[in-house]
Amino acid sequence: MNNRIVHKLNSDKKLLSIYFTAGYPSLNNTVQIIEELERNGVDMIEIGLPFSDPLADGPTIQESSTAALKNGMTTEVLFNQLKDIRNTVSIPLIIMGYFNPVLQYGVEAFCRKCQEIGIDGLILPDLPLDVYESEYREIFEKYGLVNVFLITPQTSEERIHQIDKASNGFIYMVSSASVTGSKSGFGSEQEAYFERIASMNLKNTQIVGFGIKDAETFQQATKKAKGAIIGSAFIKYLTEKGEKNISEFIKSIR
Repeated sequence: MNNRIVHKLNSDKKLLSIYFTAGYPSLNNTVQIIEELERNGVDMIEIGLPFSDPLADGPTIQESSTAALKNGMTTEVLFNQLKDIRNTVSIPLIIMGYFNPVLQYGVEAFCRKCQEIGIDGLILPDLPLDVYESEYREIFEKYGLVNVFLITPQTSEERIHQIDKASNGFIYMVSSASVTGSKSGFGSEQEAYFERIASMNLKNTQIVGFGIKDAETFQQATKKAKGAIIGSAFIKYLTEKGEKNISEFIKSIR
């Protein structure tokens, strides 16, 4: 599959992926944040499409989602903001959200639009694997989109293998069973989980998310995995410091 995510995963370095909510802190800073992140050496960006009922998200991301919706962020607005993004940005871009807005937009229309503007993949935590495989896989592949599935410490070995088989990019490895943005540091339980997944020799590389907030947790998460995703800590930073000081945040990670 000729896709920016796939190319990026083949590089030698440990990858830093940043998540932020589109339309937060203010409606029109989406492009500015993306450009600033790339300028400061981030490898991949997850653009959060805000949704009114964000189940897996911790309070930080939920609040940013609520604020973004109040600011006027919609699927249509986001697509419009991103229409020329590939003139200035070359790293992989992933839209992360819930399946409902995609369904409302029309799955094929949504995927077509993603291809048009240069989105490389989707993370839709509430799209079930079997439904994806039976109904949507062909559409995603037709428009060159990588679909990223999540696993947690509770995911059975059998299901991990099913997800690995269905995936063509990376597996999003949730570090713990709690919601995003609530843990500090990784304990022996998580270390054992990282170890266990690494020893399964999956065909897709893993990127760890949830609980990564500084250089130490980034190092811990990427000891066995290909990269790590930072969401809540970055959104907190944006809330406190605004989008002008992004370089300072990235420097604190690596």
